[in-house]
Amino acid sequence: MVTFLLDTNALSEPFRAVPNDHFLRHYRTHAGDLAIASVTWHEALFGAARLPEGKRKRAVDTYLHDVILATIKILPYDAAAAEWHARERARLGKRGRSVPYADGQIAAVAVVNDFTLVTANVRDFKAFAGLRVENWTA
Repeated sequence: MVTFLLDTNALSEPFRAVPNDHFLRHYRTHAGDLAIASVTWHEALFGAARLPEGKRKRAVDTYLHDVILATIKILPYDAAAAEWHARERARLGKRGRSVPYADGQIAAVAVVNDFTLVTANVRDFKAFAGLRVENWTA
């Protein structure tokens, strides 16, 4: 049963030169309970596409396609997420808060699917109402 949605920084943590041990323990414990948003998949692919040709780019591409795509469910930013996101952007806008659009999309996918968002950027997501957030690197 999927219960955790990985933010882009969480998705890339296992591939870092020295991954955070605390994160890796959670990642292994919840291996069958993980998903990402299609927005996160885009961000990861975009980051990989910007890398110069070479060994690192090939390794990242392999990780994304052979590990992530093969083991982690990718959830769409669908109509329900778009509706939640629109309401939340309007609510935050009335309070003078502006948040990155992609973060709102990722938050929306987490909320409408009743998942906890895993991110090291907790501060970027704390303004969203009803969003549960965990930082597995802390």
